[in-house]
Amino acid sequence: MNNFFKEFKEFAVKGNMIDLAVGVVIGAAFNQIVDVLVKKIISPPLGYLTTGVELADMTWVLKDPVKAADGTVIDPGVVLGYGAFIEAMMDFLIVGLTLFIVIKAVNTLKEKAEDESNHTVPTPKDIQLLSEIRDEMRLMNGGAEKEAPITDK
Repeated sequence: MNNFFKEFKEFAVKGNMIDLAVGVVIGAAFNQIVDVLVKKIISPPLGYLTTGVELADMTWVLKDPVKAADGTVIDPGVVLGYGAFIEAMMDFLIVGLTLFIVIKAVNTLKEKAEDESNHTVPTPKDIQLLSEIRDEMRLMNGGAEKEAPITDK
């Protein structure tokens, strides 16, 4: 049991758990931003275009609710809330599009950083070291400029 706590301490201190916690907190904050964007900025114009009906309130009644004479509901009926589904889909599309743009930007910056011929961006030390090792091996092999072809197995 002592070994278990030691491994957990190493896991938590290495940053894995901290990185996960930061990601969850940022994700929750981003979710609130997207939620407000959809509900307060995108949905009102759509509601205006759909004769003033709030998008989240749009429903399709399959079976009307049944009420007693005193107003109590006997049978709630069957109502599909497709407006809430449309809002959730808009949330998903906005989050997906935002993540795509962020990941695309990060990948572009990463490609620029790893391109050793691009001198406008400083090459990371590990890439620079690997390039130097490759160049030194070429010199040791008689200065062969031709690289071995990469084959898929």
